[in-house]
This record gives sequence, structure tokens and C-alpha cells, in this order.
Amino acid sequence: MSAGLRWAVVVLVLVVAGAVALWPRASDDPVGAGPPSRTAPDLGPLRDRAGLPPCAGEPGGPEVLRGLAVTCLGDGGQVDLAGALPGRALVNFWATWCVPCKEELKVLDAYSREPGAVPVLAVLVASKEGDGLELLAKLGVRLPAVHDAADVVRGAVRVPPTLPVSYLVGEDGSLTEVAEPTVFTSVEQVRGVVG
Repeated sequence: MSAGLRWAVVVLVLVVAGAVALWPRASDDPVGAGPPSRTAPDLGPLRDRAGLPPCAGEPGGPEVLRGLAVTCLGDGGQVDLAGALPGRALVNFWATWCVPCKEELKVLDAYSREPGAVPVLAVLVASKEGDGLELLAKLGVRLPAVHDAADVVRGAVRVPPTLPVSYLVGEDGSLTEVAEPTVFTSVEQVRGVVG
């Protein structure tokens, strides 16, 4: 092979290698896209299993809760917490690691199914959204529920660190912490508090 032919082969190989290296690929990030972002887990199957209602509501609700965005566990959408409360309601703060919360959630769910019951909203705090959905599905609790991932609601309401804790929302938008009982253990207790 002559020297000229060898150089022609070397140049051809380099041109092909360069073209392959620069050829766009489907997996390449767009220019300037930055580092890959974490993708949220698909909670659709857990939402389906939990079977929670969507968080519908009207504008309004308690002033202290207006503008606080939380995630509806029923459909995964963002909602304004005040709008998810239809006037008079019972708001329950709970976490997946809280042992008494599990029994109380079942009591609140049973109460909410009674005719004329005041609406009950469960607010998941200090827990992962998927863990909350899994626990509600396991317990068979079908309350409207939201996830306070950023603790915006806990901070605004000044929820104590001990859980569970419930608040009665009055027609006037007032929030009153339920002091007795500290944990609902019967539907009758819930009825007595909401009057």
C-alpha cells in the first residue's frame, strides 16, 4: 500500500469517527437543558388503589389557610387548602409513622359516612405522599385528603409536633383546636365535638 493511499484511509477513518461522534442521538439532552432532573415516582397505581375522592372546593375558607398550596391525594393536583374546605369542617393532621393516627383515621372515615356528617379533611404531614396513599388504601379510609409536603399548612396553623391533632373549622372561618379528646376513638366522640 502506498503512503498516499495509507493517508487517504487514515483521513477517511477520522472523518467517519468524527461524524459518528457528532451525530445527534435521541437520548441526548437538548443543548442548554442542564443536568437531568429527578422524576417523581408514578403514584397513579397507588391513587387508584386508595380510591380517594378529588379535592373539590369553593373559593373562600379560613383566611389563615388561603393561598396554601397542597397536593390532593385523590388526584395529585395542586389545590388551595382553604378552597378544599366547604364551610364548617373537621381538619385532621396525621402522619404515616403515627400509631394513634391509624385508628383515628378509621373512626373519622366511619363518621364521615354518616348522614349529615360535617366534612372531614385529612392532612398528611411529615410523610411521603406514596406512603400516605399506601396506608390509606391498607386501612380502607376514603376521606378527602391532602399532602402538606412543604409544611406550609402546619406552619400557618402552628400545629403542635404531637400527632394526631384536629381542628374544627367554623362557619365564620375560625379554626379551633380540638383539645378533648386528643385522639378520636369513637364516632360518638366526633359527633360530640362537631355538635
